Amino acid sequence: MLGDLLSIIAPVFICAGIGFVWQKQGRSYDTALITALITNIGTPCLVFFTLYDADLKIADFGVMALAAALAIAGFALLGGVVLKLTGLPFRTYLPSLMFPNSGNMGLPLSLLAFGKPGLAFAIVYFTVSAVQQFTIGVAISSGAMSPARLMRIPIIYAVVLALLIMGLELKVPDVVINTTRLLGGMTIPMMLITLGVSLAKLRVSSLGRSVGLAVFRLVLGFSVGWLVATSLGFTGLERGVLILQSAMPVAVFNYLFAQRYNNQPEEVAGMVVLSTALSFATLPALLWFLL
Repeated sequence: MLGDLLSIIAPVFICAGIGFVWQKQGRSYDTALITALITNIGTPCLVFFTLYDADLKIADFGVMALAAALAIAGFALLGGVVLKLTGLPFRTYLPSLMFPNSGNMGLPLSLLAFGKPGLAFAIVYFTVSAVQQFTIGVAISSGAMSPARLMRIPIIYAVVLALLIMGLELKVPDVVINTTRLLGGMTIPMMLITLGVSLAKLRVSSLGRSVGLAVFRLVLGFSVGWLVATSLGFTGLERGVLILQSAMPVAVFNYLFAQRYNNQPEEVAGMVVLSTALSFATLPALLWFLL
């Protein structure tokens, strides 16, 4: 079991560590360019190819999407209660409690722990989280809702196209499959390296509060994920992926939005860094529980 856990965790550590050391050495890394490539090309190709290649049933897609939506709603409800009781501002902290790092960390961990079928379910969760983060999350951070943002989320088009092909049972030409496989293949390693670069740039502010909220984010994610999985009768693969994705640390995008809308970004940076560090420390126990 120890060897199995190491084979899952070590690649994530190594890839993120490469980015972290790269940044600390002062080497050039165009985060904006890499993020744009991942967001607009790599991730849509990965989503399309994985959903098609996994032969995921539309019903299974729908159930996992529902589970992800329920989990995020649970994060929002319980997170909102805690913020209300502690008097902390919603616009600064609620998005960080709602949206885990189901992309940079969740996807590679799901792939390494559960294989291609696990990656397919993880992508469903990631898609639901990304759509809500770029709409509801931005609305919380900015104070204004913009449904038009949905039209600017590339993975939505990849998911719709994949579902149409799955529903109509169409055969996709090999040139499309090979191209999306190749372009999608860059996504997970680059996500992890970019995560490492981002962590190296962030600075922790208000250590005590950041530690408390980081711990709460991880406990909240695991608890709500376990509750939703149990309520829906999930077992095996679906249960493992749902809990794993829910228990991920604060997503880096929460910091970017806090910075953009001037919502105490240094506080959110502390949550990102500390929740990620704590997540790395608790991953062996989490994976042992799930596997």
